[in-house]
Amino acid sequence: MSINKSGKLIIGGRELNSRLFIGSGKFPSKSIIPSVIESSGSEVITMALRRVDLDSKEHNILNYIPKEIQLLPNTSGARTAEEAIRIARLARAMGCGDWVKIEVVRDNKYLLPDNMETIKATETLAKEGFVVLPYMSPDLMDAKRLVDAGAATVMPLGSPIGSNRGIRTEEMIKIIIDEINIPIIVDAGIGKPSEAAYAMEMGADAVLVNTAIATSENPVKMGKAFAMAVEAGRLAYEAKLGRVLSRAEASSPLTGFLGENNEF
Repeated sequence: MSINKSGKLIIGGRELNSRLFIGSGKFPSKSIIPSVIESSGSEVITMALRRVDLDSKEHNILNYIPKEIQLLPNTSGARTAEEAIRIARLARAMGCGDWVKIEVVRDNKYLLPDNMETIKATETLAKEGFVVLPYMSPDLMDAKRLVDAGAATVMPLGSPIGSNRGIRTEEMIKIIIDEINIPIIVDAGIGKPSEAAYAMEMGADAVLVNTAIATSENPVKMGKAFAMAVEAGRLAYEAKLGRVLSRAEASSPLTGFLGENNEF
């Protein structure tokens, strides 16, 4: 699936107006989630399948998400491709739809994704009709393998998940943006609205933010702040940023000011 970087964001046949995806974890209360969705304008929300409790209205995350919002179940907790595939199939069977965010993590310290297992899971699930959004460590060759495997997007991490450390993998993400012709969503580590704006200025098609919003003192306001930042960054990308110089350059001519032979 290809995309015109200057055009609409379309994933799995769905056109999205908002380029801010949000998560549903770490909020002080699930009851605040609808207000965050509204303030952020987000149309896509990710969730861990273990937070879907069909037997408990209070604890079931689905009861706090408006029906028109695109669910993005993730395979959090999977350590192999087989486990990720099983979680995705279970999410579909529970009525969560065909979209799935693949997370395969074996590293318990930094929670870095296993790209090889992610590629395996993506290939299998894409063949089964899933809209697969794989979370990955930034690597161009693996990004290309994910495209070949049928991924709907590529989701490189900015820094370790939940760290709020910002975009530490900037150069690798730029390469992926330049070389991969499906939507690129920067996921994990974005801690400030300014960092989300920067990701969009680089040419990312969207960002996914959870911890920075959920752990702020006012998640509703922070959701709005991220929405504004993402929009500003996208507008800046479309407008094309001005050149960067190593020396000063006056914004107005310095020669001929008031004429050379003025008498006072």
